[in-house]
Amino acid sequence: MRTITIEKLWKKKEFDPNEGQREAILHTSGPLFLTAGPGSGKTRVLLWRTLNLLVFHEVKPEEIFLSTFTEKAALQLKEGLRTLLAIATNETGIPYDISKMAIGTVHSICQKILTDRRFTAGATRPRSPEVMDELDQYFFLYRRREWESMLGAAGFDDLNTANADVNKFIADSKSSSRHNAVSNCIALFNRFSEECLDPVEVRKGIRDAEKRKFLAAYQHYLQSLTTRGKFGSVDFSLLQQNALNVLVKSVHSENAFRHLIIDEYQDTNTVQERIFFKLARGSKNICIVGDDDQALYRFRGATVENLVEFPTRCQQSLKCKPVRIDLEINYRSRQHIIHHFTDFINRCDWKKKHGKGHYRVHDKKIKPESSDSMPCVVASTPAEPDTVYGEIADLVVKLIKTKKVEDPNQIAFLFPAMKGNTRVRCFKEALEQRELKVYAPRAGRFLDQDEAIALFGLFLKVFGKPAVSEKFSQGMRDFTGWMSACTERAGEIIDKDRNLKEFINDKRKEIDEIFMDYDRITSFVKRHRWSLNDPFTLEMRRKLAEIAGLSARAQKTLCNQYLEKIIVQRAAEGNPFTLGYMINRTTSLDWGVLDLFYQLNGFKHFRDLYDLALEGDEGPMCNLGILTQYLARFMDQYAPIITADFLSEEKFVRTLFISYLYALYRRQESEYEDADDPFPKGRIPFLTIHQAKGLEFPVVVLGTPFKKDNGASRIEILTRELLQKTDGEPEDRIGEFDNMRMFYVALSRPKNLLVIPHYKGQGQQISEPFKTMLNEPGVLRIPKLDLKSVPNAAVEKDDLGKNYSYTADFLLFNKCARQYMVFRKFGFVPSRSQIMFFGSLVHQTIEDLHHLLIDQRKK
Repeated sequence: MRTITIEKLWKKKEFDPNEGQREAILHTSGPLFLTAGPGSGKTRVLLWRTLNLLVFHEVKPEEIFLSTFTEKAALQLKEGLRTLLAIATNETGIPYDISKMAIGTVHSICQKILTDRRFTAGATRPRSPEVMDELDQYFFLYRRREWESMLGAAGFDDLNTANADVNKFIADSKSSSRHNAVSNCIALFNRFSEECLDPVEVRKGIRDAEKRKFLAAYQHYLQSLTTRGKFGSVDFSLLQQNALNVLVKSVHSENAFRHLIIDEYQDTNTVQERIFFKLARGSKNICIVGDDDQALYRFRGATVENLVEFPTRCQQSLKCKPVRIDLEINYRSRQHIIHHFTDFINRCDWKKKHGKGHYRVHDKKIKPESSDSMPCVVASTPAEPDTVYGEIADLVVKLIKTKKVEDPNQIAFLFPAMKGNTRVRCFKEALEQRELKVYAPRAGRFLDQDEAIALFGLFLKVFGKPAVSEKFSQGMRDFTGWMSACTERAGEIIDKDRNLKEFINDKRKEIDEIFMDYDRITSFVKRHRWSLNDPFTLEMRRKLAEIAGLSARAQKTLCNQYLEKIIVQRAAEGNPFTLGYMINRTTSLDWGVLDLFYQLNGFKHFRDLYDLALEGDEGPMCNLGILTQYLARFMDQYAPIITADFLSEEKFVRTLFISYLYALYRRQESEYEDADDPFPKGRIPFLTIHQAKGLEFPVVVLGTPFKKDNGASRIEILTRELLQKTDGEPEDRIGEFDNMRMFYVALSRPKNLLVIPHYKGQGQQISEPFKTMLNEPGVLRIPKLDLKSVPNAAVEKDDLGKNYSYTADFLLFNKCARQYMVFRKFGFVPSRSQIMFFGSLVHQTIEDLHHLLIDQRKK
């Protein structure tokens, strides 16, 4: 083996670590506490530290636990580590396989723990419960049978008023919506699970009747999940609790990992902290990194005290004090931006009562690496909102025209919230008036996007529109209006494309055909008094195939020779098909909802959107990618196969629209996240500050410097009361602290220019300390900004590199560049027909497609 040093590898990657980074990378023994300010290169430090352990200290990959908060960050860690280890392999000739490493989100690692032989008696592989994500969890509890069963078990006598009672208790809301009640219960239950609350034990000490009801509801929820699916189910919060229980029972858990490295520690919760300290008890080698000033996820159960109090808790749990290293040099922003967000966060009083410590890691500092001292924080002229919108929109136009950015997606507008925000709508209108395009999926429902309306309008044309009673709620009436808008838009698209019209008619004829087959077969079965549960025999098959008027499609299915062999084989094994199964198989469509999506995408309206992406506007493609993901989820949960029985009596269309899409509509599902290009090219991204965490942009506009202080949430207060928690941040200051941290994240995103609106006039509100800072002398206003002082923003090279696969990247790209763009870049979910889509629908003319379909129908 050639002799190498880590310094040689640093040189190959042109990485010159500062003193703090170097010390953190080379620290290999005992607990380590890394405070990491914005833009301090913490990801590089974690990756090089992991490489140091693997390459120079003979730590095996399976002995390292490396976790972070989001799927995107986890993917970056995996890709970055593979790239760095490839460089080490080139020097040493030794391959490094990280497939066995516990690397990813905490949730994903907890799933591995549940099936890890090391933690079970006899080293057997246990069965893992099915894991429900947030949407699965919502659908599970929203189903009327499950919801009413839970309410009954909790002691709600009047189901007509129960929804209102739930919303009042959990969210202090006057809503009587089941959707809101379910969402509120999920938030409460998740917090209970993250705090490892035992409803039976806690209920013993609670006399309050309302609190006892919700503890009983949580207990019923837990019991229901144990019987769901073959091996039970867990949500994300319970997944972590189950993993902790496994570790507590295992005699090997404390020595399973030699090193734990946890990123974004300020976002961890109670159960996660217990998992980390349990795993670190043997080696004591736990390294945590984070920034309490960027703690945004209290509403998801995150406990910022985990990071602030880490030295004390480490001493209590591991009986040793961690080494603290501050990553304090900011490599992202210009000097004035750093001074501005540092000044902002320091204007809050973080001292604890009676002077006993701080609610913040108070003695950290952030130093700029940049020597650029030119002004780069600018405020609008103090004025009425319409004037401010126009002034900032004009500045954006100038930044683009003067090439201060290479693409509009390098200018981000950040808002505390998007939905129902007047500032979002007005800024969007101001930019669009100047012929600039905006990408703002969170400004409204995703289903209100043009691509969703067009697609589901065409679906309604194919399957028909479900009947809706006039007695439904306002929410359903709004959804009915959405379906009408979809149908109207689809009509406009069809009128412009004769071939699409014929395609829709062909699909409807296919549906009519399987309906007629279904009627003929079920009538025949009734006359012969067969039961749908009867074993299916070859004699039955012969008689069904002889039914007069049966379609060629049905006869072909029944007379298939391969099917005959399977029928005989299953009968011999004592596990025959049932008659009902064979009827469904014979009278099913040979395409599903994803197939229909790709077939529709071959027509001009959608083909133009693909061409638009190649021309630089990727917004519509992002939306189409999301649509495939939602359709795939629908198929997984409801309809992998569309049968005539499912289509009858509007069952299918009601399941798709009234159940599934209506739930998405009410939840206002709308999020796009891409690991390589966070936001589509050609459009200015509008996003929440929470979305922006972990991202950086050359230019950032803070859409509004105001957020109301709503205080501690009802869930926070209730959880503290039930668990009798007396530590943590004071309830009367939680809102203030959370708002300060949120705006700090926004102010620390820009690299070259930060723009802050200054609204004046009746009813205009600005939060402190913005109000004071914007009125101080010396504030640079937009008219005084010299654009020559703003550096040009180039698209920067990823210093960690990207790992490509021969099979997943090169071969797919070589086969079809557009197919590679769709499936690898925009996350389209493939289906059977995507092969036809890219082989025929994209590369052939629409006339060729039409003749192909006609020819296939004749066969």
